[in-house]
Amino acid sequence: MHGLGTIINVIAIVIGGAFGIILKKGIPERFKNTIMQAIGLAVVIVGISGALQGIFTVTEQGKLDRNYITGMILYLVAGSLIGEALKIEEGLDRMGMWFQNRFAGKESNFAKGFVTASLVYVVGAMAIVGSLEDGLYGKIDILTAKAMLDGISAIVFSATLGIGVLFSGLSVLVYQGGITVLAGVLKPLLSDVVVSQMSLVGSVLILAIGLNLLEIKKFKVGNMLPAIFIPLIYSLFYNLIR
Repeated sequence: MHGLGTIINVIAIVIGGAFGIILKKGIPERFKNTIMQAIGLAVVIVGISGALQGIFTVTEQGKLDRNYITGMILYLVAGSLIGEALKIEEGLDRMGMWFQNRFAGKESNFAKGFVTASLVYVVGAMAIVGSLEDGLYGKIDILTAKAMLDGISAIVFSATLGIGVLFSGLSVLVYQGGITVLAGVLKPLLSDVVVSQMSLVGSVLILAIGLNLLEIKKFKVGNMLPAIFIPLIYSLFYNLIR
């Protein structure tokens, strides 16, 4: 069943988030701050490792060779321009505030929890590659593993950022489900190179999310999301004109 991996992922986030809400009142504020810093560091490492894995390959001579760097820069710039024009980040914030007003009342961290968790869960190689494999081959191994990781992190996120984390499951459902459906339609265009480039851009955005969590620099990661799909769009146009 195509899409099963995303459904399992959403359920894991909701269950993990619910446990976090239960635990929230028992965790002192200073512990929450330290936990968020630890998560931020972990996300930075995940982003760096994924980006380096996407950029570097080992040659037959045992040396490192760089790939896709020029493309990555162009994809990030083009995608960011598109996202800025569409004001995706503002849209996510407005959605979070709407959910907050509708379901959470005066909880001040609702929108932050929704946006932060949504971006962490939908940006990255596992979300992209896992959803593509689900749509192309019906394989859910990657998304099942991602569901376990997301469920565990949802406990910590919701314990520190509140109920907004649970609603991030909707973002995962729409995003990963959309990629799964799209994969079935665009199967001939999804070469290994295109998937690798999409994963590379996703890893760079994961790094930006980690820096946001550490409050080192505020990146509008939401506005950069279209960059992930620029390699696919480029491949589509290339095949049309060649």
